Amino acid sequence: PFISPAADPAVISPQDPTLLIGSSLVATCTVSPDFHLKAEDLYWTLNGRRLPTTSYTTLGPTTLGVALAHLNGSKQQSGDNLVCHSRDGGILAGSCLYVGLPPEKPVNITCWSKNMKDLTCKWAPGTEGETFLHTNYTLKYKLRWYGRDNTCQEYHTAGPYSCHIPKDLALFTPYEIWVEASNRLGVAVSDVVMLDILDVVTTDPPSDVHVSRVGDLEDQLSVRWSSPPALKDFLFQAKYQIQYRVEDSSEWKVVDDVGNQTSCRLAGLRPGTVYFVQVRCNPFGIYGSKKAGIWSDWSNPTAASTPRNERAAGGCDPKGGEQNTTLRRELKQFFGWVKKHAYGCSNLGIKLYDQWRVWLQKSHKTRNQVGKEP
Repeated sequence: PFISPAADPAVISPQDPTLLIGSSLVATCTVSPDFHLKAEDLYWTLNGRRLPTTSYTTLGPTTLGVALAHLNGSKQQSGDNLVCHSRDGGILAGSCLYVGLPPEKPVNITCWSKNMKDLTCKWAPGTEGETFLHTNYTLKYKLRWYGRDNTCQEYHTAGPYSCHIPKDLALFTPYEIWVEASNRLGVAVSDVVMLDILDVVTTDPPSDVHVSRVGDLEDQLSVRWSSPPALKDFLFQAKYQIQYRVEDSSEWKVVDDVGNQTSCRLAGLRPGTVYFVQVRCNPFGIYGSKKAGIWSDWSNPTAASTPRNERAAGGCDPKGGEQNTTLRRELKQFFGWVKKHAYGCSNLGIKLYDQWRVWLQKSHKTRNQVGKEP
């Protein structure tokens, strides 16, 4: 007999259902009379796996049912494929099963601005996160006391749960910001976050970080860097932090009191040791604001090594050591005074300290050369 090209071989009911995890489902496949197939000529697959005949029920001459119990979350967000086949393996009809959970309330909304004209926000999808269903997240914002709701358009700019607002933001007026999550099983809305753009300003990490030796001083390294471009474009002040570690350690030591300098001297280091150094920036004093901005990311690690202690590698002259006992004791007292009064990267104290150290090394080399003369 003639079969219309538009005729469907079979129909599955329900078509593309959405179900909660743990639900059960009875689906039916009814073949069109034009195809002269009976219920016993059919079988079912789920995601390509043939379902056992014990789950089948014949509901009519051309209708075969299948029972699915305690469904797990969908293996793919586009839905699990439930397919009705003819005996020879041909596909007669299909249905997508969407099995999952409603979205949870998004949490931990944090935002930052790098030029006072834009805003980037990120969030977490909830305590569990996984819904097994495609879930849409929409960041919305509006001026606190007036204005309409606006929707962020540029998603995934700073990770999977983030959005970037590139322009048209107002200063000196707080914003309300929230995130809406939606999928086939429902909608969840985050708490509203209120912020002023001036309170969440950050910058790129400092660039051109250079670490170098300080002459022959075996326990010091000099660090210098360039200010982020944003600090030059806007009326920002900045404070910096340095962190450093030895090559074979994962523990960083932080120097907090660098201030707004773009160079610093690290002292008290181990001789003949490779150090990794990073710098970050925090803008403050933005248009007179008393609130600090947000710390930037750390710069990429820069490595340098301190000189080896040549004196420790050579021999020892007991007589010379006795002659130097009083001098060394006095110098130790002086260094204690320097360290007590030279906080962090104080230039005056460090310069005095360097002069004494250079003098000691030159004096020591002179004595060694005199002792070697015939």
